Amino acid sequence: MDEKHAVETAREGAVRPFSEAQPAYEPAADMKAHNVSVDKAESEMAEEEEDLYRPLLMDANIPHEEDIVTIRAVVVGCILGSLVCASNLYLGLKTGFTFSANIFGAIFGYGILKFFERTGGKLPIIGGYFGPQENSIVQAAATGAGGTGGIFVAAIPAMYRLGVMGEGHSPKDDIGAIFTITIVASFIGLFYVTPLRKFFIIQVARELKLLFPTPTAVALTIRSMHAGAAGGVDAVKKLKCLMYCFVAAIVHRVGSYYAIGILYDWHPFTWIHIWSGYTSWALNIESWGWYFEWTPAFIGSGILIGLNPAISMFAGSVMAWAIIGPTLVHYGECIGIDISDGDPKWDGLYSFASLKNLGKVTPSPRYWLLWPGVMVMVCSSMAELFVQYKAIWAGAKSLWNQSCSGINNTLVARGKTSAFFAKHGAPKPKTADTVEDPFPEAQQVKNWMWGLGLLVTLVMGMIIFHFQWEMHPGLTILAIVLSFLFSFLAIQIGAVTDTTPLTAASKASQLIFGGATSGSHYTIAHAQKLNLAAGALASGGADVATALVSDFRTGFLIGTPPIKQWVAQAIGCFVSVWLGPGLFVLFTSAYPCIWEGESDNGPKCPFAVPSVSAWAAVAQAVTDPDVSIPLTSGIFAIVMGVVSMIQVVVRHYWMQGEREKYQQWLPNWGAIALSWVIPAPVFANAALLGAIIAALWKKYNMRTWDLYGYALAAGFIAGEGLGGVVGAILTLAGVDGGTYGSNIACPGNAC
Repeated sequence: MDEKHAVETAREGAVRPFSEAQPAYEPAADMKAHNVSVDKAESEMAEEEEDLYRPLLMDANIPHEEDIVTIRAVVVGCILGSLVCASNLYLGLKTGFTFSANIFGAIFGYGILKFFERTGGKLPIIGGYFGPQENSIVQAAATGAGGTGGIFVAAIPAMYRLGVMGEGHSPKDDIGAIFTITIVASFIGLFYVTPLRKFFIIQVARELKLLFPTPTAVALTIRSMHAGAAGGVDAVKKLKCLMYCFVAAIVHRVGSYYAIGILYDWHPFTWIHIWSGYTSWALNIESWGWYFEWTPAFIGSGILIGLNPAISMFAGSVMAWAIIGPTLVHYGECIGIDISDGDPKWDGLYSFASLKNLGKVTPSPRYWLLWPGVMVMVCSSMAELFVQYKAIWAGAKSLWNQSCSGINNTLVARGKTSAFFAKHGAPKPKTADTVEDPFPEAQQVKNWMWGLGLLVTLVMGMIIFHFQWEMHPGLTILAIVLSFLFSFLAIQIGAVTDTTPLTAASKASQLIFGGATSGSHYTIAHAQKLNLAAGALASGGADVATALVSDFRTGFLIGTPPIKQWVAQAIGCFVSVWLGPGLFVLFTSAYPCIWEGESDNGPKCPFAVPSVSAWAAVAQAVTDPDVSIPLTSGIFAIVMGVVSMIQVVVRHYWMQGEREKYQQWLPNWGAIALSWVIPAPVFANAALLGAIIAALWKKYNMRTWDLYGYALAAGFIAGEGLGGVVGAILTLAGVDGGTYGSNIACPGNAC
């Protein structure tokens, strides 16, 4: 796979759900929205034919930057990352998707600090020259501050849904335990992955084709913004576009709370139902979630991911919520719940998304479809991993070589020798393609920094998980080991495909811990608590580790010393471990349905929490003998999992050479599976609209697309998320749309 093709591959998964699929999205999972200018990166490559496994050639007129970890850079980066953290919590709870802060931090940070630069040296701290390396510090701090939302849209609320945190407990009551699990999950990943920087970024990058499409595109964007007067003009245009879209999305989201059926959710089948004198056929279609939502975030995500994932996601929605689901209900395999509340005008309005009383009643189509969705996500991710077995073996050998080399160097420094470690740690002969680390030892992260941090976090983690989560220290170590292994695989796959398989990682950890606790005489509630806490630790650590290595890649290309980038991201990470829990408590206080669950006949919860439901369902399935997977669902899941794996093998081994051009027509199974997990097609509809807009835009005006496309998408995504935070504050203040707004044009008088 060459560099250009590697970047093209990223189009299949530029946005990430944190826990359900990390392709075009990451219902809180697998697809952690790698939302960057992939096409921009590709065009830069085509124009310059650079060796992207070496540092970029920067503008010769850029002055040397000495002190780049400035107060202004870190503070601005943390503020921007905090906005994305808040946005991710809202979007993740609503849809399961989270997005990276890298491009948002890079462009917005440029605009803010360039404005400060104009003050010259007149203002201490905030004035003075601003260059590309300091720009990379801003985006590193932003990435760190925006990156801990995943566990709050999946594992932690799932604990409350299952009632394993104690009777009557709310997130507000357990804020201390939530803080500590966040600290451990975040910093364990930060520390254990630090020594792997040189391995992934320099030593095996070319050999394993680790191009890191998203971080590379961020680096190219930073370079272009600092490329003389022309670059500055384009950067200002990008900034204005991002800012206008950001503000517009906030205003739209806040305003829509007061007229949601007019400004946000369009329910054409409900309108037909009303206009036709309350006939039921249109309401039946409405019940399956077929309406359109004017959500800037998912229109923006569609702009980022491209047509193939968007069409795949929409096709998956049609399969799930127009064919499979209705068929299951028709033949009695699944049931819906009447939510008309006895009002004859709304007779025929049903919910098909209940996950209550599993194992005791006939399941809903949502529960039936959950297992094929999870199976396909895991199988397709694992297949992508296994077809890269040669690269993984080469990576494992290289890691062994580097470990032996490090041990041998330590022995030699102490005047000792070891023939074994000297032999296996001997450096490979240099070739013309060999890349030397451009940063001297003084600019590297010192071993004692990450080593001491890892030791302290490990000990602290065992103590915290023992006393607060009642987890044996051995199980805590197992969770951390799994986190490291998942990180190693996720970084390598993500560097090639731009899709990090955190969904597969989280589900694998749940299955492993289900087996680890099955014979230990734990109560069901205790086993479920351990299952979710360990999964949060494993997937949260892998998430942070993947983000750090991605930022190391950006810094390597820009020329930012690793120690300075590491410090910036660590500070951002520290901010996020306090911000994330606080925002989670804010949302759960404003919307108790997030953690209590939605009443079948009560007010509609504005958050679908698909990742929460998936985590809770898996935890129940592996710990509760009364909860089983429907036989037909299991058979369908196995069949579709095999089909998705076969496609990966065919694409990798057969669709090469002359047949490679047909790869773009293959369905994206990660996106299809995601549609089976999300209990409505509404987000697929919005993403498809965004993808169509992007496709037409690129076809007819590529110049303006390169200039504005990704800035517009980033502004829409972050803006709607922050608008959701404002909405939570308005709800707590008692002045929200539910109090003063209107539900006109909504089904059942509630949107």
